[in-house]
Amino acid sequence: MTTSVDAGKDVRAARERYVSAAVTAPPLVVVGAKGARIEADDGRTYIDFAGGIGCQNLGHGPSQVVQAIHDQVDRYLHQCFMVGAYEPYVEVCRRLAELYPGPGTDYKSVLVNSGAEAVENAVKVARAATGRPAVVAFDRAFHGRTLLTMSLTSKVVPYKRGFGPFAPEVYRAPAPHRGLSSDEALSALVHLFEADVDPESVACVVLEPVQGEGGFIPMPPDFPKALKDLCETHGILYVDDEVQAGVGRTGPVWAIEHYGVVPDLLVSGKSLGGGLPLAAVTGRAALMDAVHVGGLGGTFGGNPVSCAAAAVVLDTVASPEYLRQAEALGRTLRERLDAIAAAIPAVVEVRGLGAMQAIELSPELVPPTIAAARERGLLLLSCGLHGETIRLLPPVTIGDEELARGLDALEGALREAAA
Repeated sequence: MTTSVDAGKDVRAARERYVSAAVTAPPLVVVGAKGARIEADDGRTYIDFAGGIGCQNLGHGPSQVVQAIHDQVDRYLHQCFMVGAYEPYVEVCRRLAELYPGPGTDYKSVLVNSGAEAVENAVKVARAATGRPAVVAFDRAFHGRTLLTMSLTSKVVPYKRGFGPFAPEVYRAPAPHRGLSSDEALSALVHLFEADVDPESVACVVLEPVQGEGGFIPMPPDFPKALKDLCETHGILYVDDEVQAGVGRTGPVWAIEHYGVVPDLLVSGKSLGGGLPLAAVTGRAALMDAVHVGGLGGTFGGNPVSCAAAAVVLDTVASPEYLRQAEALGRTLRERLDAIAAAIPAVVEVRGLGAMQAIELSPELVPPTIAAARERGLLLLSCGLHGETIRLLPPVTIGDEELARGLDALEGALREAAA
C-alpha cells in the first residue's frame, strides 16, 4: 500500500519531470483541506493564511457550497451559455445585480473564468461603450497575466520580464501611498492627461481599492471619490477591480463600499467561485449592453458548477452574520499585528482594510519568515513590488483558537527571522 508520504514523493518527482519550472510551488503536497486547515502528505496539518491566494474567504469545503456543487454535478457539468442558457448563470448575475454597490438593480454581468479575463472584458466593455481606446492603470497595480492585463500590471519580476512587447494605449499614473498624497496623485494624473494621453481618448481607469499583489495597500479614504469625480469630468469610466479585495474580504461584500463610491464597472473573482474558477464583470445595463451581440463570452465562462457554488457564496457573504465575522476578524488581526509590530522592530508597517491585513518587512526577511512559519504549521504568502510584504488571508470563518495559533506561529517566525 502506498502511504501519503510515498505519494507525496511521487508527486514531487512527477512535478519535476512534467510541470514547467516556471510555475512556482513550495515544498508542500496537499492531500486534504477543510475550513482553515490544510493536510499535507507528511501527515502534518497547517493553518492556512493563504487561501489559495484569496480564493477561500469561506474556508476550504464549506458545507453549503459543497452541497450545491454536488447537486449541480448530478444535473450537468457543462453547458456553454452561448449554446443553451441555464439557471445557475442567470442566478449569479441576478445576485451580482442586487449586490452592486450602487442604487437600484439595473445592472448586468458577464461571467468568465478568471480575474484577468474579467479585467480584460471590463476594458472591452469600456472601449465599446465610450468609443475610446486608452486605459489608465496605477503604480503597484496587479490585474493579471494575459497580454492586456500584464500591460496593466505594475511589476516586472516575475510578471513582465521577457514577455514584451506589451499592449498599446495603456498609461500609468501614481497611486497614493507613502509620501504621496491623494491630491498629489490626482495632480500627477492631470499631468498625464496634459503630457501623454488626451483624456478624451481614455476609455477607463482601472483601480484596486486595496492593491493586492502591490502590497495590500488600501486607497486613502478620499482618493476613490476624487478619482471618480475627475473621471466623470472627462467621460472616463471607473473600473473597480475587486478580484482579491471583494466578495467579503474586507467586511462588506465589496471593498469599494468603504469609500461610498459607485463604480461604472466592477470586476470580481477569486472567492466568488468558492474554490472553483469564476469571475465576473458587472455594471450598468446600458454599459454592459453597449457591446455588439457575440462580443462577450467564452466556452467555459460561467460554468454551471462554478455558478452553483457562487450563488451560495454570494448569499453567505451578504448576510449580517458574515459581516459581523469579517469585522471581528479585521479588528483581531489589526490589534495583534500592531502588538507584534510594537514588539519586533523589524516590522516596518502594518496596513490593510478590514480582514485584509499585511505586515511589511525588509525584503530579505520575508522568505525566511515564510519558511519559519511553515515549519510552525502556518502557510503564508508574500506580495509587494520587492516582495517585502506578508499578506494575511485566513478564512473569515476561522475559529478563534485556530486564528490565535496562526498568529502565534507568525510572531514566532518573525522573531526567528529577525534574530
